[in-house]
Amino acid sequence: MKVALLVGVSKYQKGFKPLPSAVKDVAEMKQILENPNLGGFDKVTDLTNPNRQQLEDAIYHLFANRDSDDVVLFYFSGHGVKNMKSNLFFTVPETKKNTREEILPHTGVSAQFVQERMTDCRCERQVIILDCCFSGAFAKGLTAKDDGKIDIQGLLGGKGRAILTSSTSMQLSFQQDDSGLSVYTHYLTEGLKTGAASINNRQWITADEAHKYASKKVEKASPAMTPQFFPVAEGYEIYLVKAVVEDPKLKYRQEVERIIQEDDGEIDFITGKFSDLDRIILDEFALSLKIEETEAKAIEKEVIEPYRQRQQKINKYERAFSVAIKKNNPLRETDIQKLKRFQDRLGLSDEDIAPIKQKYQLKSSDNIQTQSTDNPPKLTIVNPVNQPKTNNFTEDLGNGVKLEMIYIPAGEFMMGTDDAEIERLCKKYNTDWFKSEAPQHLVKLQSFYLGKYPITQAQYQAVMGKNPSKFQNPKEAPLSKGGWGDHPVERVSWNDAQEFCQQLSQLTDRKYRLPSESQWEYACRAGSKTKWCFGDDENQLKDYAWYYSNSSNQTHPVEQKKPNDWGLYDMHGNVWEWCEDNWHDNYQNAPDDGKPWLDPNKNLYVIRGGSWFYIPGYCRSACRFNEYARVFYIFGFRVVCG
Repeated sequence: MKVALLVGVSKYQKGFKPLPSAVKDVAEMKQILENPNLGGFDKVTDLTNPNRQQLEDAIYHLFANRDSDDVVLFYFSGHGVKNMKSNLFFTVPETKKNTREEILPHTGVSAQFVQERMTDCRCERQVIILDCCFSGAFAKGLTAKDDGKIDIQGLLGGKGRAILTSSTSMQLSFQQDDSGLSVYTHYLTEGLKTGAASINNRQWITADEAHKYASKKVEKASPAMTPQFFPVAEGYEIYLVKAVVEDPKLKYRQEVERIIQEDDGEIDFITGKFSDLDRIILDEFALSLKIEETEAKAIEKEVIEPYRQRQQKINKYERAFSVAIKKNNPLRETDIQKLKRFQDRLGLSDEDIAPIKQKYQLKSSDNIQTQSTDNPPKLTIVNPVNQPKTNNFTEDLGNGVKLEMIYIPAGEFMMGTDDAEIERLCKKYNTDWFKSEAPQHLVKLQSFYLGKYPITQAQYQAVMGKNPSKFQNPKEAPLSKGGWGDHPVERVSWNDAQEFCQQLSQLTDRKYRLPSESQWEYACRAGSKTKWCFGDDENQLKDYAWYYSNSSNQTHPVEQKKPNDWGLYDMHGNVWEWCEDNWHDNYQNAPDDGKPWLDPNKNLYVIRGGSWFYIPGYCRSACRFNEYARVFYIFGFRVVCG
């Protein structure tokens, strides 16, 4: 049996913005799931603007008394709110906040309540779709259970859980301006209705395929959103809807998508005009599929829409930026604050506006300074080592403590280690551990900013108000050159690092987090393909790292060794650095887009870079280890922004 509960909350009390799209989201999802030619669900319950008791009752009955072979789907569209402990709550019309703008817990439904119902449920196939702010926080604390053997996988797909969220645990989600639907739901339902989400032209569209399609579209229309996918066990293979793969309209849509992906700047996304060559190819293909011109144009318009929206927002920002820079060059701090707010309002990422800044700032001073919206720290644009001139920046954490962030350009690289080298390492160190670095695979990344060095004790103290490190001298001035304040902070767990990122984000009004494992290795390599960022000569490691042979059994101040070609220090040695990712035993099915590889069923996390306590082989660019979220005096971290 396939059952679904669709919840949309559009009406709210003071303190929450109304969300008229939420009710429309539910209606669109219901139409797809009830359609026997698509979802074919046996029972779909839609619930709009319920009170808290009604919502909790509906959730309870959704998961109660289910058989192992059932499919259960829970969908929520509305406001998502986090409390001070970063726990997610689903809001209802009666939800209230206190005078400090914190949710009153008894007026909302906690994600924990839903998680407990999921854990108690015997159903082996559970799908959660959340189109709300901070929805990525839902996975926090969620565990999976093993319910045994799958006996009807051919009909229902993989066993497990699939959690699809419109944003990360730190992000807002946005409404759709034109269609009336929320951004994520708009593209999710588009992929399901048209069959365009089917990657391998199979009969069914899986949870994974649906999410990948929606994510790709969302990243174009609203780059500031980063949809997340948390599969547990074989949850990514749960079947959602049927796909009519032989539909001529679907084939035409896929060809339009392919041409857009291959675009080299000749497509006018605002007008929807293709190049002459593309136009000839598309017209001929539509003719061969017997698709009318009006139908073909409608498909093209729908496919190109997220690209049009993104370009339209970029054009708006460029107009505003050009007006400001023509009036004051370099920009005044007040103008920078206004532009930052405008960027956030448009939902544009820093990568989207970087070309605009470069275009107009070619005529401006080399020392243009920018500032965050609510805080006074100044961001100085500098020129990183061996990189094109771009915007590094510095956060002012107060009392003379700075946080320097280095721009890491977009690109691709081969992540991991080739089989021959792995075999050599296994023989040399008499262990199979290095097999976790396989298979070597191509990863393509967007640009981001990474900490110039690991978070120091002074930086941690400035943000968190404490210093847990083993290697410190409390009597010594924290800001003295080479003093304890310049040592990397250690004795911090993965959870401590997460809390630091949240506090830093609130302090600076910028989104900070731990780097994904692929971001970390990409930045460490800095374009190199060798064992270490500088090459394969182990004798040179002493110039770049503090490790077992030269550390005197302790950490050392950052920036004392040579940086890599992108201006990053201490990527090798000093302290192991936490990454955002959960641990996986190898790279089979690893993400290829630079995003963290998350699994709420796992409680091990990735650490990278080696430390003062380790030998050279464990300080290599590709070396990876796992750890529980525990405290130890060899564990530190650095942060990423963007």
